[in-house]
Order: sequence, then structure tokens, then C-alpha cells
Amino acid sequence: MMEEEELEFVEELEAVLQLTPDVQLAIEQVFPSQDPLDRADFNAVEYINTLFPTEQSLANIDEVVNKIRLKIRRLDDNIRTVVRGQTNVGQDGRQALEEAQKAIQQLFGKIKDIKDKAEKSEQMVKEITRDIKQLDHAKRHLTTSITTLNHLHMLAGGVDSLEAMTRRRQYGEVANLLQGVMNVLEHFHKYMGIPQIRQLSERVKAAQTELGQQILADFEEAFPSQGTKRPGGPSNVLRDACLVANILDPRIKQEIIKKFIKQHLSEYLVLFQENQDVAWLDKIDRRYAWIKRQLVDYEEKYGRMFPREWYMTERIAVEFCHVTRTELAKIMRTRAKEIEVKLLLFAIQRTTNFEGFLAKRFSGCTLTDGTLKKLESPPPSTNPFLEDEPAPEMEELAMEKGDLDQPKKPKAPDNPFHGIVSKCFEPHLYVYIESQDKNLGELIDRFVADFKAQGPPKPNTDEGGAVLPSCADLFVYYKKCMVQCSQLSTGEPMIALTTIFQKYLREYAWKILSGNLPKTTSSSGGLTISSLLKEKEGSEVAKFTLEELCLICSILSTAEYCLATTQQLEEKLKEKVDVSLIERINLTGEMDTFSTVISSSIQLLVQDLDAACDPALTAMSKMQWQNVEHVGDQSPYVTSVILHIKQNVPIIRDNLASTRKYFTQFCIKFANSFIPKFITHLFKCKPISMVGAEQLLLDTHSLKMVLLDLPSIGSQVVRKAPASYTKIVVKGMTRAEMILKVVMAPHEPLVVFVDNYIKLLTDCNTETFQKILDMKGLKRSEQSSMLELLRQRLPTPPSGPEGSSSLSLLAPTPEQESSRIRKLEKLIKKRL
Repeated sequence: MMEEEELEFVEELEAVLQLTPDVQLAIEQVFPSQDPLDRADFNAVEYINTLFPTEQSLANIDEVVNKIRLKIRRLDDNIRTVVRGQTNVGQDGRQALEEAQKAIQQLFGKIKDIKDKAEKSEQMVKEITRDIKQLDHAKRHLTTSITTLNHLHMLAGGVDSLEAMTRRRQYGEVANLLQGVMNVLEHFHKYMGIPQIRQLSERVKAAQTELGQQILADFEEAFPSQGTKRPGGPSNVLRDACLVANILDPRIKQEIIKKFIKQHLSEYLVLFQENQDVAWLDKIDRRYAWIKRQLVDYEEKYGRMFPREWYMTERIAVEFCHVTRTELAKIMRTRAKEIEVKLLLFAIQRTTNFEGFLAKRFSGCTLTDGTLKKLESPPPSTNPFLEDEPAPEMEELAMEKGDLDQPKKPKAPDNPFHGIVSKCFEPHLYVYIESQDKNLGELIDRFVADFKAQGPPKPNTDEGGAVLPSCADLFVYYKKCMVQCSQLSTGEPMIALTTIFQKYLREYAWKILSGNLPKTTSSSGGLTISSLLKEKEGSEVAKFTLEELCLICSILSTAEYCLATTQQLEEKLKEKVDVSLIERINLTGEMDTFSTVISSSIQLLVQDLDAACDPALTAMSKMQWQNVEHVGDQSPYVTSVILHIKQNVPIIRDNLASTRKYFTQFCIKFANSFIPKFITHLFKCKPISMVGAEQLLLDTHSLKMVLLDLPSIGSQVVRKAPASYTKIVVKGMTRAEMILKVVMAPHEPLVVFVDNYIKLLTDCNTETFQKILDMKGLKRSEQSSMLELLRQRLPTPPSGPEGSSSLSLLAPTPEQESSRIRKLEKLIKKRL
């Protein structure tokens, strides 16, 4: 009975002490223990087996039981002590809470006492400082009153003195006094309601008005509108009057400047009237010489009369420019038929030189008419067209000397006076544009004649294919025209010049480049360049000579140079033209034309080498491969192909050394043309014996090695072939090798043969399979069963574009599954 009661007690205790995992984890963290009795998953059977692992260990069972009972007794004592210690906790807590509440009440009382004392202190301070604030306000008001009275005294005395000095024309004293009176008057703006203050303000305004009228009358007397200028040096009275005008209404100053400049330029309008000979463009230098003399004369006689901040010298020059632009525009409209290109360029050159002279002499701070535009400096660029642009004469001299590669001086800052006079020539620039159109037409004709006279360039095997010198001459002329036109205008004339550039870029591509590409001939007659892309199988194409190959490479290099330079020309034109017209600059069509020339040149080179290899491939397909008895060295047709490759490729490579990427394109296009043609002729070799197939496999491998070495064949410097080219050759020639391996395999048993075909050829289909069967010499009756078996064993194509990938992901093959298991086993072994 005791044992049953103990068991029931244990079960009840276990039910009560069933703790949650979080609680159990917290207990383990607070009371860490290694004793199995403290574990939550304690198992009595395992614990007993640990204590008594063998039958012999049961001999000391009494000792073990006594130890456990002793441990139980100690635990009971500890529990009892803890329980008794907790009986007074509640009472102690209540007592501590009451003590805390009393402490809070005492603290609250002390805070209230401190607050009351602070309020009393603040009130006491206010009572002490009340009298001090009153005295402070009184002091401030008294100071303001004294200051205002002093200002009023100064204002009243200043107004009286100002009126007296004005009547005596003492402008020097008036300039200093007037500024002081106006400064003092600003302090009385808030007192204008007082009649006396308002009266003083009106007297000041009246004095200013009288001063302005009096100064204008003095200048009119000194510089009358009719008659000659007043002789002698500047007047001190007028110099002081200018200082007074600086303080008066700005309109007085503008009126003085306007009348003086108008009187100063009156002689110019008389000397250069429209009906005078010196007014025409051929004597435009005299206009600029006259104003230079006048500026020197002004500096000597009147330089000290006007203040420096008036910039009178610059104002005279700017007004001269405005008058000159108007007069030149008027006379050019009247005599438009007499304007010639040389005369127009002469006038423009002299005018732009004069504008440059003004930019060096003056800052341009008086330009306020909005007719000029200060362009933002363009960002730095590697464009060769962005180099410093010298004057047209200097540039032409540099071209004659061939000194275009010398370092240029840094570009000068933008000219603020650019176009201030030369803007008037813009409506007549059509004469210049028409002249450039005519000159460029003659230049292209001269290029054509020179090419016919000099003949194709000589073979060059040292420095690569030479660029035709005519293209450099063309772009140098383009740059000269662009610089000249941009100095004249950045508007519609630049668009018209761009159209001319486009016209002659196309003509250069057609007449000089495409027109001089060698023509291929066949049994049906001549072929054009466009027909080169449509090669007819079986046509006999003549092989190009060494000179013709070099000519094609030279034209290709020239077209590449023109393509790159045209792109730079477009960027430069967009920088020169107005922002609103940038979208109308587009040379994409011309760049496409040069790209077409490049493609045609590469196609000619590929077709020439491809056609040279055709007889060898034809000989391969006509050999009796079923009669070959033993495998020897490479066949004669392979030697012939290699010979043609070694003859043509080094020449092409050396002449395209400066355009390496296009030589790579040539190699890729030749591989894409030759390999499919080789496989096509390979299928024509039928029937083939086992030994014949082995010989063909040896020949195919030899051709593969030659093609892989094609980019550096015959070169002393061996370079690794481009990866894109190697990939094409390996893929194409490996397919040819796999075809021959299928041909060499026995066709029985049929299932093994078909499976071998599917395994070796990734692009397997019934058409290729039938060609292979024809190469093996099988009869049609034998082929039908093999074709049917192939159709059965070919994998079913996926229904959608992503079907194959999705199926492979969802349902791996057994081989993939076994491979994954092996990888997993290796990983586990590595970890262990």
C-alpha cells in the first residue's frame, strides 16, 4: 500500500511540475546544473542503468539507496528553509511601500516651499528694477531726441548751403554736400507728416531737379549738337558736374552719356555715308582705323573728365559697333549683287579681328542690349576637333607646312564682343555657303582624277594599310569651313553648311571608296558590290591580285577613319551651333554609308579567299573515297586550301594592322562562310569506306588546326585568337568531325547506331541523318527502317518556349539524381 501511495504521489507531483519550455530554459540559465536529476527529460530507468550497469554493481545497492535518501533529506531541509523565509516577505513589502509614500509626501512639501520662495524673490526683483527701467526708457528717448534735433539742424543748414552752391555752380562742394543731405533725409521718412520736415524734403527735390537741368545745360553749351567740339582740355566744372550726376537721378547720367557719344560720333556718320566710296566693304579697315584714332583722342582730351565707373571709352566703342552694324546692313542690302566671296570673307575677317581687339581692350560690362550671347565653356573632351582653332590664315599656313600635329595654345576665353558687328553679315552668308559647295565639288573631282592618275596604293606590309590621303584633306577642309562659319554665325548658316558636308561625305564614299573597289567577274559578266552578298554557287570568280587586296584594305582603313572622324565632326558641329538647332545636326546616314563600305570591303576579302578554296572543296567531293585503301598524310585538297590561306591572310592582316577589329571580323565571316560550305561538300563525298572516313577525319582535323591558327598564320608574333572566333571554328569543325565519326560507326545494331548519332550530334534531325546514311552507301530500303527508328527515339520538343527548362527543373533524370547523391555523400564525408 505504501508503494502504491508513493507512486500516486509521484504521478501527481509530475503533473504539477510540468513546466513550459521557456520556464525550463530560464531555470537552466539561472541555476545551471550537470546533475541528471535536474534535467526536464529525466528518465528513471536510464538513470538506474547508469548507477548499476552490471549485475556485480548491485552488491552496493544499499549504499546507493542511503546516498539518495540523504540527498532527499537535504533537499527537504532546503525547501523548508526557503518556505519559512518567505512568510515575512509580504509584511516587509507593505512596510517598505508605506515608507516610500511618506518620503514622497515630504519631498512634495519641500518642492512647494521652494516654489513659493521663488515667486516671492521674483516679485521683489520686479519692484527693485521698476525704477531702473523707467530711467532707461527716458535715457533712450532723450538720446533719440537729441540725435533727431542734430539731424534736423544739419538738414536745414545743408539745404540752405545746397541751394546757394547750386546757384554759384560749385559742383565739387555740391557733390559731397548732396550725398550727406540725402543720407540725413533718410532718417526723417517716418516724420514726413510734420509740415516743416515735408517742406525741407520738397526743397531737396527741387534742388536736385535744378541741378540736373543746370548740368545738362552746361554740357549742351560745352558740346553743342551742331558745330565742332569745344577746343582745349576738359573743364573742371564739368568734371565736378559728373560727380554730382552720379548722385542724381540715373536718367541725368544716361542723358549726358548719350549726348556726348552722339556728338562724338557725328563726324563718323558724315565721313562714311552710304554714297561714299569708303563706305563699301573693300575699305572696311578705314572704319576701324577711324574709331581707334577717336578712342586715343578721347583718352587724351576727355579721359579725366568722366568718372572711371562710367566706362566712357567702352561705351563709345560699343555705340560705334551698333552704328556700324546698322550702316553695313543697309549698304549690303542695297548692293547685294556686288558681294563676292573673297570680299565678304575679307570684311568678316577684318571685323572679327576688330571684335577681338575690343575684347582685349574692354571687359564688355556695358553690353546691355541683349544681342550678344556668352556661351558656356564646353566640357573637356578627347575629340580631335576640340583643339584650339587658330585664325583661318594661320591654319591654312599650317596645312601647307603639314604642321597640324604641333601643340596648340590654350583656348582663349569667350569674346563678349563676338557678333556685335559681324552679325550683319549673317543674311549674306549664302554666298559663302554656295562657294563652299562649289569648292567641295571641285575637291571631290580632283580626288577622283588624282586617284585615277596615281593608281591604287602600293602594298604595305610594315605599318598596315595606308589611309587614302584625300580623306585627311577633305576633313581638314571641313574643319576650316566649320571654323570660319562658326565665327560668322552659329544659326541657320551652320545648318546649311552641315547639309553641304553631308552631301560630299556621301559623294566621297560613293566616288572615291565604293567606286574604286575592285569588281569581280564571272561567267555571266560583271557583278556590282551589292551582288557580292548574293554568291551563286558554282560561279568561277577570278582571284584578286596583291595590289587589289591592298587597295581593298586601304579603302577599308579609309572608311573606318572617315566613320570615326564623321562622328567627331557631328559632335563638334553640335557644340558650335545654337542650342535650339542641335537636334537638326545628324550625320547618322553618312556614318551608315561608311559602315556599308567597310562591310562591302570585308565581304570582298572573304569572297576572294572563299572562292580560291572552292576548287579544292570540289576536288574533295569528287574523290572516290570508297577506294581509299590506307590512311596517309593530309590530302592534296587540304594542302591547296592551306596554301591559299597562307597567301591571302598575312597580306590582309598586315594591311589591316591599324584596324585590328575589322581583321577579326574578316576572320569570323570567313569561318562562317567556309565551314558550312566544307560540311556541304563533305556530304557530297559518297559512298565512303571506313578507311576513307578516317582519311577525311584526319583532313578535317588538319583544317580545324589551320583555321584556329588563321589570325596569326604566317606571323612572327603569335597572338591568341579572339575567343569569339575560336568558338565559331571549334563548334563548326567539331560538327564535321562528329559527322565523320557517325559515318565510321557500324550501322548494326540499329538502336546503338541511332543512339550514337543522337549523342554525337546535338542538332540531330532526319535530314542530316539521311545524308549520313547516303555517305555510308546504304540503300533506300535500309534507310527507311533506320529513319523510322530515329523518329521514335528523338526527344519530343517542348510545347512552350520554356518547356524544356521547366521540365528539367521539375523532373531530373536518373543520371542527375545519382550525381546529386554522390555529391551529397562526398560533402558529408568531408564534413565528418
